[in-house]
Amino acid sequence: MAFDLDQLKWDDKGLVSVVFQDYRTGEVLTLAYMSREALEKTLETGKVYVFRRSRGRVMMKGETSGNVQNVKEVLVDCDADALVMKIEQVGGAACHEGYPSCFYRRLENGDLVVFEERVFDPKEVYGK
Repeated sequence: MAFDLDQLKWDDKGLVSVVFQDYRTGEVLTLAYMSREALEKTLETGKVYVFRRSRGRVMMKGETSGNVQNVKEVLVDCDADALVMKIEQVGGAACHEGYPSCFYRRLENGDLVVFEERVFDPKEVYGK
């Protein structure tokens, strides 16, 4: 069955939710949003592009940090309103906070505990 981007159910802002997983381990790395342009660029290049809501534009993942993501597989959910992308994380960090995953904290007895090691210092990479 041929796939067309019009088969996806874009939200009222023209975005679709995408969960990113490490293709080797299955670890969930991040959740981001893609516009049609971001998804087209991703499918064309094999590199992840996302729509950065905070900046109002499409950016390649790792554009600033160098921690790019190569797409290995794309899954479409049953409602066609969300995607899972299995990716190869180049550079070791999917999170802009410098961690391998954006899910680097867990709830333990009512406390938020960091359980992963930082790969890079975001102040050095982003200057913030």
